[in-house]
Amino acid sequence: MRAGDEAAFAELYGRWQGPLYRYALRMSGEPALAEDVVHEVFMALIRQTQGYDPERGPLGAYLYGVARRIVLRRLEHERPYVALADEDGGADEPVAPGPDALAELTRSERVARVRSAVLSLPPVYREAVVLCDLQALSYDDAASILGCSLGTVRSRLHRARRLLVSKLEAERVLPARAAGGRR
Repeated sequence: MRAGDEAAFAELYGRWQGPLYRYALRMSGEPALAEDVVHEVFMALIRQTQGYDPERGPLGAYLYGVARRIVLRRLEHERPYVALADEDGGADEPVAPGPDALAELTRSERVARVRSAVLSLPPVYREAVVLCDLQALSYDDAASILGCSLGTVRSRLHRARRLLVSKLEAERVLPARAAGGRR
């Protein structure tokens, strides 16, 4: 790619576009922002091919690091708390009645609650969850991307999971109290 080989760039883009998009989407909750982040990452790679140094670490860590800086900068400037958006960006479609539809609706509601809880985490905890739990990267890779120690990643992940459990349990208790209060 550094030599101007378009096929090499296309292969690199094909390999990393999806994971970087999912990372940015899970960090921001917005498909348009995620697309912008991926575009900016690859534009930076084209403009600054000397920016990546294989001696300093793997290409994936470099690309995630660039994406991370862009996402955090955009979140900081645009708004501190992001509303939940569907991954596909589409409107909710009606669900046909029946046992399968009810199970799917229940599952969809759970997924939406988890997404909302993840998006409500402070960015340092959110990125640990996104990288390790949602992107399935190793703790070592996450530490490399985040520019911190392995212990810091583990600590952030532990704290993030505790916050998520608290948020999800609080959501479950509030509707039960509201229903119990109406007679």
